[in-house]
This record gives sequence, C-alpha cells and structure tokens, in this order.
Amino acid sequence: MIAQRLIILALALALAVQVIRNAAVQAFVPLYPASAARLWPGHPATEISLALAEIGRASRARQPINPQIFALINDAAMKSPLSPEPFLIRGIQAQNAANENLAMRAFRAAQWRDPRSLPAAYFLADYHLRVGNASEGLTQAALLARLSPGGVGAIAPYVAAYARDPAHWAQVRGVVGSQPELQDAVLATLAQDPRNIAAILALADKSHRKPDSLWLPVLLSKLIESGNYTQAHSLWSSIGGGRASELVFDTGFAKPLPPPPFNWVFSTSNVGLAERQPGGRLHVIFYGNIDGVLASQLILLPRGRYRLETELSDQSVHADALRWSIRCAKNTDPFASVGIDEAASKGWTFEVPADCPAQWLELAGRSGDVAQQAEVTISELSVNSIDG
Repeated sequence: MIAQRLIILALALALAVQVIRNAAVQAFVPLYPASAARLWPGHPATEISLALAEIGRASRARQPINPQIFALINDAAMKSPLSPEPFLIRGIQAQNAANENLAMRAFRAAQWRDPRSLPAAYFLADYHLRVGNASEGLTQAALLARLSPGGVGAIAPYVAAYARDPAHWAQVRGVVGSQPELQDAVLATLAQDPRNIAAILALADKSHRKPDSLWLPVLLSKLIESGNYTQAHSLWSSIGGGRASELVFDTGFAKPLPPPPFNWVFSTSNVGLAERQPGGRLHVIFYGNIDGVLASQLILLPRGRYRLETELSDQSVHADALRWSIRCAKNTDPFASVGIDEAASKGWTFEVPADCPAQWLELAGRSGDVAQQAEVTISELSVNSIDG
C-alpha cells in the first residue's frame, strides 16, 4: 500500500515537473528562445522560435537560410501538428520558390490550425487579391482588420488597389461597410491619387461623407497640388462646405467645421494667433517678432475687380503692422495688399489677373525694427465684385 502511494506520488511529481517545464518554455519562447532551448531543447515551441529567429537573422544579413532550419521546422510540425507557424514558414518558402499553389495550401493549413492567425490571414488576403479572387481576398482582408488594428494598415493598400476598378465596388462596399476603421484606411489610401475620386464617392457611406472625414483633406490637398481647384472646391462644397456662389467662405467667422483650405486657416504660432470669437468676430494678436501669416483662405475669384470691406474694434495702437494681401495660388508674392486700417476705413479695391484661377487671401503681420505687439478684432468682412 505504501509502495503504491509512493509510485502515485512520484508520477504526480514527474507530471508537475513536466507541466512547470512546459509553462516555462511557453513563457520564455517569445522573448528568450535561447533560454527556452536550454530548458527544453526538443520542445516544438522552442524549435519554431529558434527557427524564426534564425530566418530573421539570415534575412537581415541577406544570407541563404540553413537547410537544417527547415528540418527543425518539420520536426516541430510533427510534434505539434496544430501549430500554424511551420505551415506559415512553408508557405513563405513556397512563395520564394514561385510555387503559389503550394504557398496557398500551406497558408490555408496554418489558418485551419489557428483561425485567429494574423500572418495566415495576411498572406491569404495578399494571395487572393493579387490573383483577382475578390470574394476570398476581401473576406481575408476583413478578418485581418478585425483581428488586429495593425491589420487595417497592412491590408488597406491591397483593398484600395482592388477598389480602383468600378467592377469591384459592390464587393468592396460589402467588406468595408461593416468595418469603419478599414473604410477609413482604404479611403485615405485612395485619396492619395486624385484620379480615385469616383471610387471614393462610390465607397464612402454616409458616415464617411462628412466635413471631418479623414480622407477629405488628403484628397483636397492632392487636387490643389495638381491645379484642379474647381474640382476640389466642388468636392468640398458637396460634403458640407459652402455654396459654390460664395466668393469667400465664413465671412462671419462662425463656421469652423468645413475643412481648409476653402475655409479659414488660423495661426497659433510664434508669429501670433488668430481665433474665432462669439458674435461673428475674429480676434488677432501679432507678437511683432517675425513676419508671418495669421489667417488665410483659398478662394476662386474670376478675373475682375473686387472690393473688400471690414470693421475693426479693440484696436491697439500698432495695428498698422497687420495687412491684408492676395496672391495667386502658385506664387509666393502677393499681387495686391493693403494695411488693415485702410481696408476698414476706406475699403480695399483690387484686381485679379486673367492667369490666376485660384488665390490665397491672407492676413499677415509685418515686423519692424523694434518688436511691437498688435491686437485687433475683425468683423463684418465682405468681398464683392465691382465689375458690371
């Protein structure tokens, strides 16, 4: 009886040691594969970790992978048939050998063993989207996006590339429509190229067609860089911006939401600050140390003569350091300017030349020999055509 109890105790102790040893290996493997190898050299997790570390080292050094590494992986696969890593590595190996069919089977096997495997979802999405299998590729892309925030950034370029074809819009909408983060990333990727406007508008649902949508300023910037001012303004107006007939937007300084550049851009810097105030007013402080723009807006005035009028209040004695100016969008120097006092007391008349399809209307500070702070509050701004 005593001998039987001793045998049971010995078996229990042996099992406990094995459990502790296995737990220690699993804990050490991700961070310290060499330590895990000393603890249990033949453990499949240890073999996989060592193999991955060696593959990474060889890749960084641009050296061929030692064939023994793949033997180590095969051994781990036999010991741990439910582990996905050996199949992922086989898939990558097959891809490097241009054997796409074998690679796909390996990645599928990895995903079958671990349905939440990020690498498996990534490689399968990559494969299917590259070969034109939209349904499966987008399904894998959606899975990757759900499994990890990083998956969104990784797969968005693939989905965006696929979304450029109008024939794929319905399928892409079905995937991104249920995943706002993926939709944001895909739209932002498409917005890098102005030629994708149609795709963006086809894929963006109501919640992604707002003035604060992340893709909108990106696309506006690209359109403006390429000189497509009218198209940019039309897009901006259609998504919560101003009316196309307005010469200057938000002359009452009360509409902060529509994005620049067709709305005001205000400075908060070492030049000074400009900020909206209740009651339709703009409060401006110029520190007087360096020249710089405090408020600006991109406008589209046709060729002709215009008159700017405004009112001032809370004006400091050095407000004459502030000036209104207007310049063509492609130029750095203004073609007309006026002191803020004169604009308020007499109005400011200027003429837009024919070769100037877009202009920057700017309020800037001009420093003197001695730094002197200027402060003013602007209201009742208007710009009107005086031709005809």
